[in-house]
Amino acid sequence: MAAKILVADDDRSIRTVIGRALERLGHHVRSTSRARDLWNWVSNGEGDLVITDAVMPDENGLDLVLRIKKVRPNLPIIVMSAKTTFLTAIEANQRGAYEYLPKPFDLNELINVVERAISIPQLKTNEKDAPLVEAEENLTLIGRSPAMQEVYRVLARLTNTDLTVVISGESGTGKELFARALHDYGKRREAIFVAVNMAAIPRDLIESELFGHERGAFTGATHRSIGRFQQADGGTLFLDEIGDMPLEAQTRLLRVLQEGEYTAVGGNSPIRTDVRIIAATHRDLRQLISEGLFREDLFYRLNVVPLRLPPLRERVEDIALLLRYFFAHAAEKGMSPKSLDAAAMERLEKYSWPGNVRELENLVHRLSALYSEDVLSEEAVDSELSESSGYPHKVGLTSNEGLTESVDRHLENYFVAHKGGLPAAGLYDRIIQEVERPLINRTLIATRGNQIKAAELLGMNRNTLRKKIKSLNIRVVKGAK
Repeated sequence: MAAKILVADDDRSIRTVIGRALERLGHHVRSTSRARDLWNWVSNGEGDLVITDAVMPDENGLDLVLRIKKVRPNLPIIVMSAKTTFLTAIEANQRGAYEYLPKPFDLNELINVVERAISIPQLKTNEKDAPLVEAEENLTLIGRSPAMQEVYRVLARLTNTDLTVVISGESGTGKELFARALHDYGKRREAIFVAVNMAAIPRDLIESELFGHERGAFTGATHRSIGRFQQADGGTLFLDEIGDMPLEAQTRLLRVLQEGEYTAVGGNSPIRTDVRIIAATHRDLRQLISEGLFREDLFYRLNVVPLRLPPLRERVEDIALLLRYFFAHAAEKGMSPKSLDAAAMERLEKYSWPGNVRELENLVHRLSALYSEDVLSEEAVDSELSESSGYPHKVGLTSNEGLTESVDRHLENYFVAHKGGLPAAGLYDRIIQEVERPLINRTLIATRGNQIKAAELLGMNRNTLRKKIKSLNIRVVKGAK
């Protein structure tokens, strides 16, 4: 279906690329570098779809979106932005944009969004249900990598809904921060946010903790106590490490999700509740279902919208931003300002980060507190990485020790570091990556950066090698030896 599409961006090359791509599909495109022109066209009834930059030279593009939606509420608007932050995605969504795309954008993705937008009837947004966020940036969510952009886009769509969300991700990826963002920028933000960690509560007390109990309900229940559901009424209840919830408590939680009510432990009268539930886990819930440790019906009630947080090793582009923020935060606490030299930065970008963002934050605090230098070296970083959390970072062969024995010693440290406990889930992928990165890197060094020879030597397809070089963030230096 041919449509008239209005494009506004102060970058001529972007206007040209978008215009040619859409015209090849049979659409009519009118483009401009000024917000004023776009406003005039829209006011005169032109256009079936708008594509606009968030920052225009003569007006804030997001403010223009809000004006357009007031006069033409059913006109779909796609917002593009090079200021790829969570707040930009939220603002675009709450001003009524159909979609938000970070720059640089994928042209095929833009075309797919355009086709969807012009084929689906647009519904008028209710501005009362979507209060605009403050203009000040909240820096709790940091990152401009492609992996984070997808997370921002999903969050932006979810803030003003009551849909139940399950946030999955390794330990240290910031699951509670993202849950708080869903609450703080949503329609329940004036109410309370209550967080409960299932793994931190004795299993026999979880039901009482969540649903409250009556006096005499069990030994030691000397008085009536309200639970977290009642505390969070009207707001958001964040159930962290939901995979550690006992089956009995899962049954009670399922009833809340189905009926909107529960009974306190030892009570008879049902209690109505109005909470939005956000759950989080670092465990594979489907695996727990297969082991009989998690109810399948509860899983489908909770997992209305799954949100996966990427581990830090999948978003190494964000390490510099995170470092700047954490060093500034340390300076606010009275520690001297610090920065890293190029070699130290490269060391961090090649590290596997088993503890993710939390591990990086802890590293910054140690570096800020323990070192007097203003610019820290690779040696300082490497020393602190080796001391942190008991995780080994270098595998060395002792005399008469083969690779198998060395790897076994390396793996033993992962479990010793947890003093009889178990390391975080995803150990297999983490170890494979630790072996795979140096193997590919050494092979590339040996072949002087020749990827054809390296692929042949490794016994893998050249395209597979290229993908692994990219995913493992390996620098290829041609001609080096």
